[in-house]
Amino acid sequence: MAEISEAPSTSTSDPDFDQETMRKSKPGLKRLTLSLAVLFSFLLGLPFLLKSIEIYRSPLPFREIDDLSTAIESSPILFPCHFRVVFVNFDPNSYTADQLSISIQAHVARFAAKNSPACGTCASNFTVSVTLDSNSDCISNGNNVDWKCGALNEFKFAEKHEDGLLDEYLASVCNNNSDGKVYTVVVVKSEQEELRAVVGKYRHAWIMGRIFEEEAVEKIAEIFVKVFVNGGKEEGSIRGEFMPVGADGRIVLSFNLLNADPHNWIYDWDFQEIDVNLLSPIIEALKPLADVSVESQVLYHTPKSSFSFWDDKLDSYIFSTKDLPFFVNSNEWHLDTSVAAGGRSKILQFVVYVPSAKECPLQLQLPNGEISPTNGFISPMWGGIVVWNPSACLTDSKIKHPLRHKISSEDSRKVFEVFMGQLRQLFDLKSDGLFVGASGTYTLLASERGFSEWELDVLSRQHSCFNLLQCGTTLGSLSRLVQSLPRMIIMDDIGKQVKYSLEAAKLTLSNASLGIYDASAESSRRARLLAEDAFYHPSMMSVSYYSFEHCFAVYSPFFLPVSLHVLLAVLREWKRYKQESKKYYAWKAVSETS
Repeated sequence: MAEISEAPSTSTSDPDFDQETMRKSKPGLKRLTLSLAVLFSFLLGLPFLLKSIEIYRSPLPFREIDDLSTAIESSPILFPCHFRVVFVNFDPNSYTADQLSISIQAHVARFAAKNSPACGTCASNFTVSVTLDSNSDCISNGNNVDWKCGALNEFKFAEKHEDGLLDEYLASVCNNNSDGKVYTVVVVKSEQEELRAVVGKYRHAWIMGRIFEEEAVEKIAEIFVKVFVNGGKEEGSIRGEFMPVGADGRIVLSFNLLNADPHNWIYDWDFQEIDVNLLSPIIEALKPLADVSVESQVLYHTPKSSFSFWDDKLDSYIFSTKDLPFFVNSNEWHLDTSVAAGGRSKILQFVVYVPSAKECPLQLQLPNGEISPTNGFISPMWGGIVVWNPSACLTDSKIKHPLRHKISSEDSRKVFEVFMGQLRQLFDLKSDGLFVGASGTYTLLASERGFSEWELDVLSRQHSCFNLLQCGTTLGSLSRLVQSLPRMIIMDDIGKQVKYSLEAAKLTLSNASLGIYDASAESSRRARLLAEDAFYHPSMMSVSYYSFEHCFAVYSPFFLPVSLHVLLAVLREWKRYKQESKKYYAWKAVSETS
């Protein structure tokens, strides 16, 4: 660009003027100004460039997440348990209530230290109150005991095998306290030789017969710890994930009626009646633990994958326990048709298999050689199967055009009673109604809801513990992931979900410390659900994250060459301006001295 300035004089009249080192005109600023203007325009555009590539990150409470994870991992979640014992017809002069209370506490602590897992139980966080009921007078230890003296006088203990009536009567007597979370064992001393120990379907048990205090204390402690606290679980039961509940807190019970060969017979069922009469109480009972939904379908042409053989002695086709892994025909059994199959809900499959005429009747043989009374089996974390043989296997198979049959209400009830036992096994509870302990055998009464109240307490406590551990693990993983990727997008929804998850987790700990089992299970389920939703948020999963160095490497080929040329031009013009200025000031100094 041409620089407009006064042309230096080339007259030879001035012998002191040197064209190489002097100039008579002041250098212009137009080229330098234009170069600086271009550089400043680049500098002014830099904030807009950084703003255009800025990643929005909602602030996350990293410190609170770390505190929660540390608290959960360092100290197990313990629930308070309140135990009450009532001795009826015992001599108050043999042992005082305080002595019996101290002895029971020692036995409970011994059982808890040896057999009980730490998380989700009571451990040493329990109280024991003892009442000596001699019908006319009651003696209790210092704890506040809500027990009506002589309450059992109205019940006729001479009537045997009336466990259901006694269970309901004790429920009306024992559950008159405000919170209802007191576990009661009533020990009735009588002259009958048979000693019976029964655990009811509420929160009480009773021991009846000829028994002394020392033996009673051992049985009482075992009932408290191994039954009421641990749920009667034994070694060898189903392990793995605590219970079949999805990460979103939902369970889908999918019931399937499979007709192996519809050319022989076709069976259907009245599932609406089953849902209303049999499944509704179960769903209501499990509401604090999970959101349970039910679906059903009838499938045809669904043969099994395993083989069976004819047994003349048993007059039926036999398949053994060795064939169970191959029984499910995944190629023909299209069971995963639920809309929840692709989500995070847990689907439990319950299958009624109607065999074809070529293998009917079909029976399951146990390892001891006996025929299974339920003719069914379970697959852990998958579901259960019941083989249902039609009443007339041979006659109906000869019909050329088989008619549609409907499974009777009685048969449906029997099948779903088996399903109920299988569901209890999937929840790691006993299904045979008996608990064999170190001090004897205890009868466990079944509830029409499928789960007794003390079993729901066990599930609530352990489910709260499991959910809270999963919540802490998920939030901890999210925290480490976000901090390791500075350019990860964190939407406001994720921040809110993390915040609400932490609040639900704190509420779970508060409810656990107060002994509110149902509320702690619900809040822990919400805490885990929100943590999972935050971790698997679509805005986090659909974007590729990269570091700032990667961003610089992407944009530098576009802007670095131009920016470098502009910067070099400014430096060159600045250097030229300084040199020309020196020439001008040198000439000026010479002219002033002359």
